[in-house]
Amino acid sequence: MRHLLLLAGLLVAPALIAAEPQPDTPPRQMPTIAIIIDDMGHNRVEGERLIALEQPLTLAFLPYRRFTQTLAEQAHQQGKEIMLHAPMANTRDFDLGPGGLSSTMDRQSTITTLRRSLQSIPHVSGVNNHMGSRLTQMLEPMEWVMSELYRYPLYFVDSRTIANSIASDVAEAYRIPTLTRDVFLDHEQTEEFVHRQFQRLIRLARENGSAIAIGHPHTVTVDYLEKHLPTLDEQGIAIATVSGLWALRNGNQQMFAEGEKQAITPLLARSLDEQQQQQP
Repeated sequence: MRHLLLLAGLLVAPALIAAEPQPDTPPRQMPTIAIIIDDMGHNRVEGERLIALEQPLTLAFLPYRRFTQTLAEQAHQQGKEIMLHAPMANTRDFDLGPGGLSSTMDRQSTITTLRRSLQSIPHVSGVNNHMGSRLTQMLEPMEWVMSELYRYPLYFVDSRTIANSIASDVAEAYRIPTLTRDVFLDHEQTEEFVHRQFQRLIRLARENGSAIAIGHPHTVTVDYLEKHLPTLDEQGIAIATVSGLWALRNGNQQMFAEGEKQAITPLLARSLDEQQQQQP
């Protein structure tokens, strides 16, 4: 009888072992992209088309442009993330327009100009550079810029308009949440080129886990995004805002603790007419 009980125990034991719950394996994160659309504020038609897209794009607005405030409000209501696209000095001396940060400005002028640009755009969450191939190589102006951005709950994206940019390094030194552009989508405005760059973006996301692209409100770009963004799911690619992608890269932690930064005070003192007088 004793032998029968031992045999029964041996037969039952494997089943009991097999039935024990196994530790959960964390789900594999889908490759994720973020798409920033620069130069928002000039083109109302293409701007509204971008806002109407279901996907969580991040829209970077130039300060004081004709449709900046209207489109930024619409974009926020539709769940888009808003950035300041800060004009910065470039090596070709292209005109910066209103809100531009030139290489000849002193510290106070740089900070005041940047602060007013931030105040002019509602719901701003981050900043990237418009042009900037000269200024982003200059340590002192970059320190002035980042000392101001550090005061607010803002991230910084280095558009990387020149390989020697130190903007992201200075931002990191100031402990500002920082990311860098991986792909420009449309510096050639043809469907073939945009497609090639979009495929490069997806390839980088698959290789590295995530990737960031910058595009512009050109008709060819908006046409392409309208057609191809809805196919991302079937390709196994996720899309996120810039802050969402930052959280993904940083263990889903919050960028800023509550009360850690001061709010940006909207620039309400200036009338719409006064703002429009600054428009190019």
